[in-house]
Formats: sequence, structure tokens, C-alpha cells
Amino acid sequence: MLRLSVPEIIQKIDSADIFEAVSDDYSFTLKVDDYTPYICGAVHDGHQFRKSLWENCIHTSYERWYEEDPCTKQIVQSQPIVLAGCDSRFEYDLNRPPETAIFDTAWGKQLWKNPLDEKEKKHSLSKHVNFYKVVHALVGKIESIHGKAIVYDMHSYNWKRWDRAVPTWNLGTSNIDNERFGKIAEAWRIKLKGIKLPHNLPQTSLINDTFQGNGYFLKYITHNFKNTLVLATEISKIYCDELTGVIYPEVVKTVEEQLKQLIPLQTEEFLQQI
Repeated sequence: MLRLSVPEIIQKIDSADIFEAVSDDYSFTLKVDDYTPYICGAVHDGHQFRKSLWENCIHTSYERWYEEDPCTKQIVQSQPIVLAGCDSRFEYDLNRPPETAIFDTAWGKQLWKNPLDEKEKKHSLSKHVNFYKVVHALVGKIESIHGKAIVYDMHSYNWKRWDRAVPTWNLGTSNIDNERFGKIAEAWRIKLKGIKLPHNLPQTSLINDTFQGNGYFLKYITHNFKNTLVLATEISKIYCDELTGVIYPEVVKTVEEQLKQLIPLQTEEFLQQI
């Protein structure tokens, strides 16, 4: 894996180079094995939290982990294009617009002992800006090659905090063009429902049940690229014990292996129908 600046990464994208890189500030990774018409994103996979914030942060490492999306990069790591955040959303949230990307409170709890100074905020927001420069270059390149693109926007959520039955998979579609793409989203929901999980884990899939697809990653791409569909895809944290932080690697691997087959299949249907 290369360590590259954002301009260097964008230059490689513009040249259609095959590469794998981490940004020079270690805030995100990008792998491009082939310029396929689909991209996998895992914006909340990261857990890094820079040291200058440690003493001022009230949340523990576990409390931050609990609200992050661990393993969402891993379940798509076999795909040809994978873009993933390395930093915790508690430093800055890539799935929120810049003006709300830095939290004061998080899930009902104050985040900082003392308000962040402007230098710290500027540092964090510069990473957010750079990430979206790469997003723009990458999606633009795929659209220029194929005329259209599909982005699998992978997330996870804590199912145990809900006081009702919730799906294994949730698709958020409230901010996509459902007249144009609704059938594709439904086809993706059906494929996800068919995934076979170990240990007789529950396997259901619904649209807009727990989350509606209101994230900035989806909105940014949808606003800027009219021929790109973003499928905000949430898996409940059945692949770990969300109360202890223990990961179940056999479940993670099972999901990865089946997505390796299903994502290209869904992409082919997208290309044929749109």
C-alpha cells in the first residue's frame, strides 16, 4: 500500500491507475483493482482518534466504538474499489455535512470536557474536505468511463438498542430517485435477504425501517452525479457483541464471501436496467 497525498491520489484516479493507498495523514484508504462501474464505501469503519483529543474527550474508546461501524470495510474488502475512513466519526463525521461534522454532543452525551478550539476543528474539517475531493474524483472517473455508477454505502447499527424487532439489513432510500431506481433498491433488498448466515442468525431485510438514507455521503454523490445510484446499506451488528466489543470473525467472513458474489450481480442488473 502506498502513502500518497490527496493530489497524488486524484492524479492516479485521473490516469486510471491501479493502486492501493492510504492518505498521507492516514485518514482514509482507497483500493482500486479495476475501474468497475461500482464502488464500495465504508465511511464509518474507522476508530482512529488523534492524541491531541484524548484528554478532552469524555467518551471512552468503547463508547466511540459502539457508535462506529466496525468491519464494514472488511465485508467489502474483496471488491475492486473500496474507499474507507480510518478516523472515528467522533473526530469528524464523514456522513454529515461539514457544518455539523464535528460533534458537541453525541447520542445524548456531552463529548468534550472543554469546547474544541478552532485549530482542532480546522484540522478535522480539512480531512473531511480532502475525503470528498477524492470521492468527487473517483465517482466522476467511473461515470466518465461507464456513463453510470452504483455505490454501495456500507454501514452497521446497534440492533439491541431498539425496543422492537429490527431487520438484519436496512436500505435507506428516501434521498434517491425512487421513480428511476426504486426497482434496483428492491432487487438489492431481496438479494440481501437471501444471504445465509451461520448459527441460524436471523436474516431479514427492509427498506427505510430503521434508517432512511439521510447521510451526507449519499446526498453528496446523488447531488453531484445524476447517473450514480447510492445504496445506503446497513447491517445490524449481528457480527459482533455490541455490548462487549467482541467480533465474530466467522460471521464477518460469511457476509464478505456472499457480498463478493452479490454485489457484482446487483451491479450487472443495474447496468442492464438503467
